[in-house]
Amino acid sequence: MTASDPKADLHFYLQSARDALLWKLEGLSEYDIRRPRTPTGTNLLGLVKHVATMELGYLGDTFGRPSGEPLPWLEDAAESNADMWVTADESREDIVGLYRRAWTHADATIDALPLDTVGKVPWWPADRNEMTLHHAVVRVIADTHRHAGQADIVRELTDGAVGMNKGNDSMPPGDAAWWESYRDQLERAAREADRHE
Repeated sequence: MTASDPKADLHFYLQSARDALLWKLEGLSEYDIRRPRTPTGTNLLGLVKHVATMELGYLGDTFGRPSGEPLPWLEDAAESNADMWVTADESREDIVGLYRRAWTHADATIDALPLDTVGKVPWWPADRNEMTLHHAVVRVIADTHRHAGQADIVRELTDGAVGMNKGNDSMPPGDAAWWESYRDQLERAAREADRHE
């Protein structure tokens, strides 16, 4: 058994979520990366904008390490939920660039501070706004993987692409006919279960 490096372990899972989320944008049009695919407006580029903002907050501002990145969607005058979608004036390159800069800034915080360092989350109530760096990194990992999962579904709905990345779809083998048959089987099971209710 090899010795574990907690920071390396945390970074590995954080980076795998980051990479999976960005892969969901590859090969899609500007429309498809911005297109709301759920009743609540979930869209691919908005998810990237949100996680970039989250990383800069939890793994920057919380530990007294502001990035200096302008985030107008967080200002008091910004509309509600402005970090979850991208305006026509904000380019894919702008948002992906922001996310990559957020990685660099967050990784520098993780590298610079011990995991037991206590920070204060500026947007939480003052009587319960403290968290350790370890807690913050785990929170960001969990949230990024959650949003990468949402992106999985949005991307599959858009063009059928699935998986963690182009070379790893993590799916059992099957052609279109097999998947159609499989989905039909699930539909029949769901209808049968509903009749038993």
